[in-house]
Amino acid sequence: MHDYPALIGALQAQGIHSLLAQFTDIHGVAKGKLVPVANLKEWVEVGAGFAGPSIWGTGLPRFGPRSEYYGRIIPETIRPLPFMPGVAHAVCDGYAGGVPLETCSRQLLLKAVERLRSRGWTMWVGIEPEFFLLNKRNGRWVIADDGDQLSKPSYDLKSIHRNAAYLDDMRQTLVSLGFDLQQIDHEDATGQYEVNYRFDDALAAADRFMLFKIAAHAVAERHGMVFSGMPKPLAHAPGSGLHFHVSITNAQGEAVFSSEQDALGLSPLGHQFAAGLLAHADALSAICAPTVNSYKRLASSASASGTTWSPVWKSYGNNNRTCLVRTVAGRLEWRLPDPSCNVYVAIAATLLAGLDGIDKALVPPELCDVDLYAVAASGAALPPALPRTLIDALDCLANDTVLAEALGHEFVEQFLVVKRQEWSEFHQAVSDWELNRYADAY
Repeated sequence: MHDYPALIGALQAQGIHSLLAQFTDIHGVAKGKLVPVANLKEWVEVGAGFAGPSIWGTGLPRFGPRSEYYGRIIPETIRPLPFMPGVAHAVCDGYAGGVPLETCSRQLLLKAVERLRSRGWTMWVGIEPEFFLLNKRNGRWVIADDGDQLSKPSYDLKSIHRNAAYLDDMRQTLVSLGFDLQQIDHEDATGQYEVNYRFDDALAAADRFMLFKIAAHAVAERHGMVFSGMPKPLAHAPGSGLHFHVSITNAQGEAVFSSEQDALGLSPLGHQFAAGLLAHADALSAICAPTVNSYKRLASSASASGTTWSPVWKSYGNNNRTCLVRTVAGRLEWRLPDPSCNVYVAIAATLLAGLDGIDKALVPPELCDVDLYAVAASGAALPPALPRTLIDALDCLANDTVLAEALGHEFVEQFLVVKRQEWSEFHQAVSDWELNRYADAY
């Protein structure tokens, strides 16, 4: 039981008058509303109400007892927002008709974590957000920093100098929100940055990433820029990934994936988890790379920086960044996700696919100890590739009955409907590339 008067008093003493009750829709976008802090008990026990059909992917009807989506605030997640004086952020779980909503992505991750907890295990996830700073000028999206023009811009200090005010504002904002920052750097594309912060348990890591995005959008806007998690905004440069560093500990706090006897530092369970990821990689693509644009990142296209660093082939290797699964320091780096994913579902699907590998004692493919980009350039045989388009990935998800059942058929059904509609709308749009190529060609 919560001591609501004490909680309310503590928040009001900090000048907090409202809570930003925030949930995440099926696209992975933060949504919510402002509610008065004085009614905290109602928001925790009943929830802040929203019209269910007005939210992407709930599957809720337009009338009846289950037409209302209730976001129940989790008190432990309440944090004052430095960029919204008087307002504190609060994460919500989705409910409808008084029970957890099957299509709520956070509830979905909760179920997956409970499944893991029944084994006495805890999943830890370190998330590495990459992003672009953009602006829209004359109707076109461009890099916000006009001076960021190097052909090989990785670790460019001049761009950091020019954007020092924004980067320090991000630093101060994230630190005030409880982030344990590790590094900020200019990434491989112009206008692209990466912020690294400490790992956390799976659910807290997902909550923290959503808070990161909310803060990043607000700080960028304050500096006249747009924070973009679009996977591939530039045609001839690397895109943005959202790599997951995954590990599991048992009830004694021991690393389940780690072994000093193995050349990769992985235990048999670690190898089996990796095998599960690779076995379900095609279906996982739909969850972890869920937009039309995602598949322009997942291609071995040319880049002045030397490589796009995108995972194209289903493989794993020791500290091999050309592989889909990179093993490093007794943990697994899952390189498929990008910032357009719903982070709750992406983590849940990653966990469930890996557990299937453990439960079935799957054997991963032969270890990859070569540069797959160099192999591709030579014309030699390569490991199987990931799906090349969103619709191919969606079909793989629809046909992966094991993963669909583990995630929940209600969610998968809604996800497929929403994403197939996105693919249909993409095919009805006429691009500049088409006009330039075909308008006067025939």
